[in-house]
Formats: sequence, C-alpha cells, structure tokens
Amino acid sequence: KEGVLSLREHAVGRAAAAASGATVLHANLHRFEPNGGISGVVVLAESHISIHTWPERGFAALDLFMCGACDPYLAIPVFKAFFKPKTVLLSEQKRGLVP
Repeated sequence: KEGVLSLREHAVGRAAAAASGATVLHANLHRFEPNGGISGVVVLAESHISIHTWPERGFAALDLFMCGACDPYLAIPVFKAFFKPKTVLLSEQKRGLVP
C-alpha cells in the first residue's frame, strides 16, 4: 500500500540519528508505489537527515546534516547495515564556515 512503511524502515533513520548523538524531533517518510521508493526526512535538533531511494535503479541518496557534538560518520554503518549497498560514495561538504 502506498505510503505505508515497515517499523524497520521507520527505525533506521532514528537509529542512525541516535548513533550520531543527534536528537530526533520528527520523522516523516513516504513510500511510493509501484516501485517502493522512499523519500523522507528526519528532523533533528542539530539539523536533519534526508533520504530518497530509487529501487528500480538500485540507488539511494542520503544527506546527513548535523552540527554541534554530533558525528554524522557514526550514522553510516547503520545505513550500510540496512541497505547493504555494493558501493558507497561519500562527499563531505562543510557548511557555515566563515572566512
């Protein structure tokens, strides 16, 4: 059924946030049919995690934006265990840097 996600799918974003030391304020995820793709965001006190998947292409894009004492790199093993990707491409963008 469109829009219905499993408990496991709901839990992965929260588990990734917890592993990073972030505080979850709200999570909103949506499944699209017929391909089963997921789009959503986990709103954090420290910023957010967003996810967009394309199962028909075997692709998922995740953005982990966090500030303060959080470590977004600690979320990566959580997502890797969930998605079991063949490859992971990682790009780090520093935000809020003042010259």
